[in-house]
Amino acid sequence: MSLGLLFPGQGAQHAQMLPWLEDAPAAAPALASLCRRVGADWRACASDPQWLHANAVAQPLLTGVDLAAWQAVAPRLPTPVVMAGYSVGEIAAFSAAGMYDTDTALDLAVRRAQAMDLAAQGHGGGLMSVQGASAAALVAAEAGLALAIRIHPDHVIVGGPIRELHSAAARWTDAGLRCKALPIAVASHTPWMSDAADAFARHLATLTLKPPKVALISNLTGQSSRQLQVLAPALSGQIAATVRWDDCLDSLAERGVRCVLEMGPGAALTAMWRDRYPDIPARSADEFRSDTGLVDWVSQQLTAR
Repeated sequence: MSLGLLFPGQGAQHAQMLPWLEDAPAAAPALASLCRRVGADWRACASDPQWLHANAVAQPLLTGVDLAAWQAVAPRLPTPVVMAGYSVGEIAAFSAAGMYDTDTALDLAVRRAQAMDLAAQGHGGGLMSVQGASAAALVAAEAGLALAIRIHPDHVIVGGPIRELHSAAARWTDAGLRCKALPIAVASHTPWMSDAADAFARHLATLTLKPPKVALISNLTGQSSRQLQVLAPALSGQIAATVRWDDCLDSLAERGVRCVLEMGPGAALTAMWRDRYPDIPARSADEFRSDTGLVDWVSQQLTAR
């Protein structure tokens, strides 16, 4: 019996996400911590796309919702064998694994967003999803942009200045690729975020971190580890380096998981997993109408022959 967890990142949040959270008593502490950072009216505010996708809101919002969802069901599920977070979702994953508590996780999300917004001043950066045959190869050959996230040879996220992104998108579209600008106003996971990565690393160095209770897969390396000296630098380093999400999924599969649960809003990571490993069941917490339904599904998967 083995469970793997994925924690989503920016872009997954939406106004109707996880409506059962407030009915789950175990989620209350994480929700309270979230309300202290983004306001008790965050559900009402989420109907405003500008508020919902602002970097300073999105990162703590996702971290709080991800952790609230996990804490709502964790007492009724077996300990996962491995966890991975996508972009800012890595903050939630590291917390769920026991490296720091919920309040620290929310503080880290706030500091990460602040550092990235500061680093982005003056260059108008952003991210764009690019899909189609040989998308990764075409993006890699584009000067003035950087590969932000590797998902598949035919699906990548590219980052850089907005003007260069739009110019490249026109050429890629003509070449038959599908390009979609993401609602993220910074060039995450690219060299334009080097100052943010450095600032975040300096803050992490002031904290007392605990060894994780389960294996964590790093965005920076795509490999699993339980060593603080590996994981702490990776958490800051991924801010300015390519997220190796394809390797992250492969590393998770190598742990022999029986099923995978995406702990947070949306189902993008679930779709990526199903595309890569269709024989290993995966669901998102956002697909369920209650925490009980989620727990029942995981239990069924782990006990099925």
